[in-house]
Amino acid sequence: MQTKKITIVNRHYPPNVNITGENAWDLANYLISKHKIDVSIVHIDRKYEGGGNKREPVGNVYPIKTIYEGSNKYLRYISGILDGYNLILKAAKLSRGPIIVMTSPPLLPMWASKIFSKKNIEWILWSMDLFPEGFAASNEISPSNFLYKYALKQTYKNAPSKIIALGPHQKKELDKKYKKEIENVILPCGVFLDQNKIERTPSWKIFPDKIYLGYCGNCGNPHSPDFIKEVINSINPETQHFILAVYGTKAEQVLDYAKGKNGITILPNVPRNELHHIDVHLVSLVKSWTHVAVPSKAVSSVCSGSAILFCGSKESDNWFLLQDAGWFVEDDLNLKQNVQKSVSALNWTELKIKKNNADRISGELNSLIQKSYAAIAGWAK
Repeated sequence: MQTKKITIVNRHYPPNVNITGENAWDLANYLISKHKIDVSIVHIDRKYEGGGNKREPVGNVYPIKTIYEGSNKYLRYISGILDGYNLILKAAKLSRGPIIVMTSPPLLPMWASKIFSKKNIEWILWSMDLFPEGFAASNEISPSNFLYKYALKQTYKNAPSKIIALGPHQKKELDKKYKKEIENVILPCGVFLDQNKIERTPSWKIFPDKIYLGYCGNCGNPHSPDFIKEVINSINPETQHFILAVYGTKAEQVLDYAKGKNGITILPNVPRNELHHIDVHLVSLVKSWTHVAVPSKAVSSVCSGSAILFCGSKESDNWFLLQDAGWFVEDDLNLKQNVQKSVSALNWTELKIKKNNADRISGELNSLIQKSYAAIAGWAK
């Protein structure tokens, strides 16, 4: 019997530490170990400042060099666009089964739409953050700009055969963009079959009787630094403690604000296998990014058994999937008062209920992931 094959294309892949790369690894590991599928991964060979656990790569790995590794914002944009083009060309040349195309670097699906349709290659969209929509959501380009309109048109001109979406609401948005309903599975980013919790109390948790809140991960364009700052202002150091481990384009302003504040511990990072030692994880999603991004930190936090304090839109898949394990903060003109009310009301009784719900939701998501993984295995050829 011929071996089934499938290819995954993404900017990131282990040993580099990044959440989307780790998701690609988890799927590849499942397909190889459970179904003996020949999995190939095409990725960019460069380091990235991101969250996730360190993994040893699995599968047939095809790294390609980036054209630019510096910090200049505009050169990085150009590099990302060209890197995406080169990734798609490489995957096409390999010709190793259907090609799962993730959404990093930005515009990667645009190149897939253009190139794979011409070559009659089957491809599957694995939607993480959506671009070019993300550029408009960040006000980096106007939706009326002709380059934006061109990129948007080309991205959704030729539909994939199937979609792997982060949530049902994002999937509905994608169907609207492609103007048809596409076969799909739901695969929230941040759920891993390979969970390796560390049960010993980490060295940073020095107040066992206090409620620990934390913001651990990226603070970039889709996120609200104001929300984090207001939580820092609102904690009661007598009964609560805040862990801050942040990186990204908006991280510096948050770190500067937190320095010297009472009740705050600043760490370089918190590994995913220690997330469950934080009781309440902060998650934010600027409303313009609703459906464009679905923050993985919300999912990984709940799957670790923690509760979340979510600031964003109730239409987001984060809130739709995880609301029983968290509290909602309205991001409006009353943000300060909304945060103060939520943080001051935190107590162990309510927290225990939310954590029990988190354990239930984690089990449900784990079952969902296994079902979706099994369906993807059936797509290999």
